[in-house]
Amino acid sequence: MIEVRNLRKAFGPVRAVSDVSFRASNGRITGILGENGAGKTTTLALICGLLRPDEGWVRVGPDDSSPIERRRRLGALLDHKGLYDRLTARENIAYFGRLQGVLPCLLERRVEDVLARLDLARVADRRVAGFSQGERMKVALGRAIVHSPAHVLLDEPTNGLDIPSVHGLREVLRRMRDSGTCILFSTHVLDEVRALCDNVVIISRGRVVAQGDQADICRLAGCATLEEAFLALTHREVVCS
Repeated sequence: MIEVRNLRKAFGPVRAVSDVSFRASNGRITGILGENGAGKTTTLALICGLLRPDEGWVRVGPDDSSPIERRRRLGALLDHKGLYDRLTARENIAYFGRLQGVLPCLLERRVEDVLARLDLARVADRRVAGFSQGERMKVALGRAIVHSPAHVLLDEPTNGLDIPSVHGLREVLRRMRDSGTCILFSTHVLDEVRALCDNVVIISRGRVVAQGDQADICRLAGCATLEEAFLALTHREVVCS
């Protein structure tokens, strides 16, 4: 479970996050939906400890006692551009497994499991320098989950991916959800929310304006579709059908 309450974060005169509160449950996929600049990425950075909130608090798990303990429980894919190009896919994932404290006696088995789950076995021993966007994303996801975290954060993970890669990622996330993982991801793509999300948190101008399942969001806005509801709740001009 990930719980955030009254998060606020400003960068000088710019208030990126004004008031964000929600809960993401275990065994569920929760989507943070918002337009570009709504505060989605900043919210995820606050949750995983890359930024310190000006106000509010974050709890990851029932007994979140310290930022270090929180990082052990989290797998975060906030950027898949930071791979080591001279290393193979296997070496990249193993390296981050060691950084996360995976015991040497478990590391090889964990890496092989991740490679299989992400359909990377055929390219496991190639340097990532020549990988496609989709392959790089999978390696980045692999390094985020090699330590078997109970909570996974993903920032717009389908950006730049082709249709087969998007389909493959969705299947991976569904399997992780079904095994009890708490998955929280940000997106501005409605199709991703429709296809994956058990719960939705809509953020606009740094504030949560709605949350619940997709039917709840539509009922709250008085609209028939999620797209219409999003536009209405974020104060765009729309006539609900």
